[in-house]
Amino acid sequence: MAIWFGNPQLEDAVGMKKDTLLESLGIEIIEITERSLIGTMPVDKRTVQPYGILHGGASVSLAETLGSVAAHLSIDSSKYYAVGMEVNANHLRPATSGNVIGTATPVHIGNNSHVWSISIKDEDDRLVCISRLTMAIISKDRIKR
Repeated sequence: MAIWFGNPQLEDAVGMKKDTLLESLGIEIIEITERSLIGTMPVDKRTVQPYGILHGGASVSLAETLGSVAAHLSIDSSKYYAVGMEVNANHLRPATSGNVIGTATPVHIGNNSHVWSISIKDEDDRLVCISRLTMAIISKDRIKR
């Protein structure tokens, strides 16, 4: 059973990139499956730390991006916002080149909160980072501008 609200297309996720952190870090949303959202990020001068390995903060940025976009695509975004509450990550092995591939899958999709698990692997399918993201689902009526 699909987890998405309506029938989101890849263009819906890609369109969220302009003038954001996604654009700055080279994050690309590449696939929406029935139960996951997949994206990539380059391991390059934008995303490495001084030792030349993928920066943990860049991994967390990829994880939070994928989980946030996935949450957004699984709610009625005309009525609700999906906003991050908590993110954690375990960095398991270094990545030094190429791209990393992240996959966000739901752990819990409730009316008021979501929990997403995001695995980030290198191009050799080795686990680089595992992350969990908790999202609050907030009615747009509650937000004062």
